[in-house]
Amino acid sequence: MNQAPGKINFWDRLIAIDRRVIFLAVGLAVSLPLFLNISQKIYISPEARDLYDALEALPAGSKVLIPCDYDPPSAPELQPMAVAFMRYCLRRDFKMIIMGLWPQGPQQANLALETVAGTTPGTEFTYEGRTLRYGVDWVNLGFQEGREFVIARMGSSFAAAFPRDYSGTPVGELPLMRGVSNFNNVDFVFNLSAGYPGTIEWVQLAGDRFHAALGAANTAVQAPMVYPYYRAGQLSGILGGMKGAAEFEALVGATGKGTKAMLSQSFAHAITILFIIMGNIAFFVGGRRSRLATKG
Repeated sequence: MNQAPGKINFWDRLIAIDRRVIFLAVGLAVSLPLFLNISQKIYISPEARDLYDALEALPAGSKVLIPCDYDPPSAPELQPMAVAFMRYCLRRDFKMIIMGLWPQGPQQANLALETVAGTTPGTEFTYEGRTLRYGVDWVNLGFQEGREFVIARMGSSFAAAFPRDYSGTPVGELPLMRGVSNFNNVDFVFNLSAGYPGTIEWVQLAGDRFHAALGAANTAVQAPMVYPYYRAGQLSGILGGMKGAAEFEALVGATGKGTKAMLSQSFAHAITILFIIMGNIAFFVGGRRSRLATKG
């Protein structure tokens, strides 16, 4: 039977659905889970597990260098990793030496530490019943221009690369930095990276040249370029993108923004797949009906 002129059937309506409806549905799928109290099982990848195991092998009081090589546009992925990692360091009584090869990196680290502390840390704050003091439990060396040449210089002298900390205090006056001359005096390097300079430069210089133990957290875009270094054993482990943040939060037992965002991402993927299936069904079924109508 021929379709009446001007009459649009269900399949045609589905094919011609306004793209603004799709955008609205995806927007709701991304935002609504942020306000729902729903838990999602997070599967741990081998690279995240390896990073966690390498950290677990460190004794309490270990000195961990944390280069924060990213800026606010990359913060949605990397900031949850920084928060979870600092929370883990403080719980294990690791001493944190923060720095950045990107200008905004040390500021992002301060924001992450503020999230962990629940207040502006200042010179000291209380965490899980312990009073932590700046200069003893953590230092922020700030930003230094020079890209990979900064790493090379740190291989011979941290103080030469960073004579003063983020606030202008000479590093020689910071108790935590006494006895820290080069990479031989730190137990682990955990690099949060969004590009250049970042993880690849840390591997090639701090790892390969000065034999520092390394782990990395990368944006989802950068992670595929870093995986060869993990496969070669030059990195202890990798956290990749939002999923990496959720994995590390699950490993350390501290649910945060990474886990919440993964729920939103899952809902968004589900609604996108649903629209793809509906579109394909409408295309093939609607096309078949049109062919039959033409023959009829």
